[in-house]
Amino acid sequence: MSRDTNSGGSVMLAFVLGAVAGAAAALLFAPASGDETREYLGRRAREGRDKARDAARDAADQGREFYNRNRDSVTSAIERGREAFQQAREEGRNA
Repeated sequence: MSRDTNSGGSVMLAFVLGAVAGAAAALLFAPASGDETREYLGRRAREGRDKARDAARDAADQGREFYNRNRDSVTSAIERGREAFQQAREEGRNA
C-alpha cells in the first residue's frame, strides 16, 4: 500500500492559503478602524493574560493545599518504602 508523499505538504499549503485568505477577508470587512481594532485586540489580550495568571495562581494554591493536607501521609509512605527496601536488601545479603 503506497502513500502519497506529498499529501502532508498539500495539506499544509492549503491551511496556509486558507489562513491568508481569512485574514485578508477579515481586514477588508472589518467594521472598526485600525486603531479601534488594535485597542480591542490589546484589551482582549490583557484580559486573557489576566485570566491565565489567575488560573496559574489557583492551580498553585490548590497544589500547595494538597501538599499541606497530605504531607504526613506522603512522608510516612516514603519512610515505609525506605524501610521495606532496607529490609529486602538485608534479606538478600543473608540468603
